[in-house]
Amino acid sequence: MVDTDSGWDGRGGRGRRGARDTRGAHAADAIPNLRVAAPNLRVASPDRRTALPGRRAAAVSLVALAALATGCGPGTATGAQDASPPVRPTQAAAPSPTRTAPVTDDAKPRTAPPPPSPSASTAPPAPAPAPTTARPAPEPSTAPPPRVLMRTGSESDRVRELQARLRQIGHFGRNPTGYYGSVTADAVRSFQAKRSLPVTGSTDEVTWQRLLAMTRVPKAAELRPPTERPVAAPDERCLKGRVLCISKNSRTLAWMIDGKVVSAMDVRFGSEYTPTREGVFEVFWKSRDHVSTLYDTPMPYALFFSGGQAVHYSADFAANGYGGASHGCVNVRDKKKVAALFDQVRTGDKVVVYW
Repeated sequence: MVDTDSGWDGRGGRGRRGARDTRGAHAADAIPNLRVAAPNLRVASPDRRTALPGRRAAAVSLVALAALATGCGPGTATGAQDASPPVRPTQAAAPSPTRTAPVTDDAKPRTAPPPPSPSASTAPPAPAPAPTTARPAPEPSTAPPPRVLMRTGSESDRVRELQARLRQIGHFGRNPTGYYGSVTADAVRSFQAKRSLPVTGSTDEVTWQRLLAMTRVPKAAELRPPTERPVAAPDERCLKGRVLCISKNSRTLAWMIDGKVVSAMDVRFGSEYTPTREGVFEVFWKSRDHVSTLYDTPMPYALFFSGGQAVHYSADFAANGYGGASHGCVNVRDKKKVAALFDQVRTGDKVVVYW
């Protein structure tokens, strides 16, 4: 009988267990003899056929680690063609400086600007704004201003004509007096402003020529009307003799001889604090170039009839009209008329002041 448990199969040798152990010893002896050569790695084994698969895998792993340590790519070991390819590392190696990867949108630097779109490349460039040229500042005019012909304070027949012409076109609302006062200056300013002329209130050559072109030559009645207001019916005390008949109601003075009006003129009177006295008087003194000693104001062509009250020319009345008042005297604003009156009136002639 054959003993199956003794491990001997009857062939004169040990069983397969012993043979397996011998081949394992050969594999173990081969591990120290592994050699790594660069650049080609070769793995020598006394008996490649007897090397166990597990030992062979361990040897290949050692070769791969040695190759990575030297910086070279994994190669194929000679004499180990039946070895499985080495496992590639999971981390990709850095690209060679001389080799460039294909350019894709993802590979472009983030800082690089995107390529222009076809529509942008074909669109014409926006036109550049036209350069703006600053306009030079206007140079100041070197022409001399027009010559002034009449201004405030002037007194002449030309001023009278100026006033009559301004009245024709509605800028002067009273009878001409021949004196250039504030009322006349305001009328000239109104005319200049409406015609887009420099508004000065003085009548220069340009203003005068424009006014002449727009108006006609004034008639005598326009230049020297009897009064601005209608002459009042004379008081009965004025109907006989030579009388200065002065009406406070109509604010007129009529020089009358035997009931006939020789001349008439506008007058104004004193204020409520310095009223002009009423009644019948006579001229007791004439003073051509009189100056008031009380108020230090001129009183030309003065005809005194009651104390310090007199009929005389007033430049203020000529300039400002009825906006003011006298200190009790009878003011006349037409200088030529009162001058002619002064020459005609005699000392002793009657003066009647009434409402």
